[in-house]
Amino acid sequence: MKKITWLLPLVVSTMYVSAQKKNDRKILSNLQLHVSYLSSDKLEGRRSGAPGEQLAAAYIATQMQQLGLTPKGDNDFLQPFLIRESREPAASCSFTLNQVPLTLGSQYIPLPFSAAGSAKGEVLPHVNEPDNIWLVNIAELDIDNKKSMLEEYLKQTQIAEKSGATGVIFYNGKESAATVLQWLDHNLPPTGIPAVWADQAISKKLDDEEASSFQINIQLAFNQVKRTGTNVVGYLDNKAPKTVVIGAHYDHLGFGEETHAATKTLHPGANDNASGIAAMLEIARFLKSARLQHNNYIFVAFSGNEQGLFGSKYFTSRQNLDLSTINYMINMDMIGRLDNAKGLQIGGIGTSPGWPGILTAVTDKATHLVYDSSGVGPSDHTSFYRKNIPVLYFFTGNHSDSRQTGDSADTINYEGTLSIVKLICDIVSKTNNQEKLVFSSTREPQVTARK
Repeated sequence: MKKITWLLPLVVSTMYVSAQKKNDRKILSNLQLHVSYLSSDKLEGRRSGAPGEQLAAAYIATQMQQLGLTPKGDNDFLQPFLIRESREPAASCSFTLNQVPLTLGSQYIPLPFSAAGSAKGEVLPHVNEPDNIWLVNIAELDIDNKKSMLEEYLKQTQIAEKSGATGVIFYNGKESAATVLQWLDHNLPPTGIPAVWADQAISKKLDDEEASSFQINIQLAFNQVKRTGTNVVGYLDNKAPKTVVIGAHYDHLGFGEETHAATKTLHPGANDNASGIAAMLEIARFLKSARLQHNNYIFVAFSGNEQGLFGSKYFTSRQNLDLSTINYMINMDMIGRLDNAKGLQIGGIGTSPGWPGILTAVTDKATHLVYDSSGVGPSDHTSFYRKNIPVLYFFTGNHSDSRQTGDSADTINYEGTLSIVKLICDIVSKTNNQEKLVFSSTREPQVTARK
């Protein structure tokens, strides 16, 4: 009998370790499954509003349903929102300079306030006359530094229109084609004449002092654009007075449209941010089975992150969401490339006086952690911080594949991602029996590191 008594703790310990290893293997397998699907070619880079984003949203919603979460979107698990309502240049646009056609989107770009229509004429360099196209050399203008360059272009177009110009071409601007393409996101009332921007190569031709005249023919047309994104929201209702939000964005760069690259190639977005979504789903799996019932839990897969945190801004502005009941928000963005040398970055520890003690209690002192006190950053936790909610932000740092075509599933450190999942589960467990966290505002980011 004594023999059994002495061996029993060893047997129990061995069974526990075996169960833990089995559970870890299950989580690792799930992480790989989630990341591989979300970053697959089928989803085409998950650009907000594109078909690939909708496939990703459907996958995440199905996973939430299988986990037993309650739908918390406006349409079951889905929460659609408007990203942009404006117009974009149609493929039928044309611009010929001395009978040579120019390339839309690179050599010339219609400005967001341009009129649709046509303008043509024989244009003399440095001579702007009524009833003809004007050439406006931006480099020679007295620019109002209080205005944005887009506002300056609009102002000059209005001056040209009032002076009888039939169209206006801007050249020698310092901005890149990528910047001008981003201006198209602005929904501005159109002026009465066509207005286009010309790149440096075309500007050089227009600025040629030896040129006698230019034969110019412009035809502009626009398509109306209404672009929407979709958050995916699941809920674990423990009938508790306070709620924890755990989120990550799932949208990415598609074929590079958001970077306005000249060559359109698939951006898989395995680390950015299929890794965060995969971790969120596994944390939801843990909390569904755990007995941590002093908080409710909302799990949100945000879209519209790449356009300026549209999804999280929309979520936090919903009238049916009582922000006063939210205990804190945890955000995971690009957590799939953990490198022990660089460490794990944890932002937002200054957003509540309770965070330092909680983190000290659950983190291994041998782990390389980089702390950032600020609640503001380039990800969705910022939208919650702006609503006076404590936040934590998990990030494994930029790398050579960030926002590039090489951010694929085979580059993910799944063991490292598992360790982050466990850490966040420990943090949530630690706060289960504590009072609602007190919010603190933060100043500029202050980064410290410890090993």
